[in-house]
Amino acid sequence: MNKFCLIPQPIHASGLQQLRENGVEPLVGEAACASASADQVVAAIYRSGQFSRTTMVQLPNLRAIGVHGVGIDGIDLAAANDLGIAVFNTPGTNHRSVAEHTLALMFALTKRIPAADQAVRKGEFSFRFQGGLSELCGATLGVIGFGAIGQLTATLANALGMQVQVLTRCSAEELAAQGLHKAASLPQLLASSDLVSIHAPSLPETHHLIGAEQLALMKPSAYLINTSRGALVDEVALIAALQSGQIAGAGLDVFAEEPLSASSPLAQLSNVVLTPHTAASAEQALMRMASAAVSGVLAILHNRRPASLINPQIWETRRQAD
Repeated sequence: MNKFCLIPQPIHASGLQQLRENGVEPLVGEAACASASADQVVAAIYRSGQFSRTTMVQLPNLRAIGVHGVGIDGIDLAAANDLGIAVFNTPGTNHRSVAEHTLALMFALTKRIPAADQAVRKGEFSFRFQGGLSELCGATLGVIGFGAIGQLTATLANALGMQVQVLTRCSAEELAAQGLHKAASLPQLLASSDLVSIHAPSLPETHHLIGAEQLALMKPSAYLINTSRGALVDEVALIAALQSGQIAGAGLDVFAEEPLSASSPLAQLSNVVLTPHTAASAEQALMRMASAAVSGVLAILHNRRPASLINPQIWETRRQAD
């Protein structure tokens, strides 16, 4: 029987070739996935959207779901546990890409690059006299979350001469050794930062971590950057803060609902820089994520435990059954 791997959103071609060389046929795109024989699907590689219990139940031989990246919030993990499906992610593959994208959004906002680009295209060279540009060197960056992406973002910002404070469980001594400062609390970080960058996971306890109350603490000159997950920010409150000038602007790569509707107020605001969830999409990162996801799928199909298994109890149950 042929073995198929569902890949609803495209991955790097090198990953597809890796699957084929190991006897697994990739089914790329929603249409191809819908046309597959359910009994032949043994694995899936997930990038975004929802992977529901209903979908899992319809695939009786599904053994593995590999996450192309880190976030597992779209996967019904309880269903995977119930059905004995191994779920793994691929940490350490995209942190460089996301951290660099975070810095790019900071530069775009503080240098007003989108507005400057439009001014040149319209022949409005008087834009250069409008002011409103600022340097990152000497500015205070507040980093919320200190995983691999948060750590690298802090390191890069520190190298630019920014004063970096971090909301983390790490000790002040550990941070000081890296030239960083420990924030006393989220309110303190928000009130004292010129830019705030979010790098926390999407969990029930982090839902709307930044809402109206938190935005009210930020400086009117401050910018909010989110390259993590849209659910971490109350988008309605953010729109209100941007419209009123409560904060200076925002750089967003993720949204409450994706794709972002063209009618969203965010798309109409000039003090927002928007990118379509591409922070992790540098070519090098795409290759690393595809390779790691495929390697994990192949490991599971050959009864080897993959790295970064999210539900290890499934593997223990399998081992005992064998």
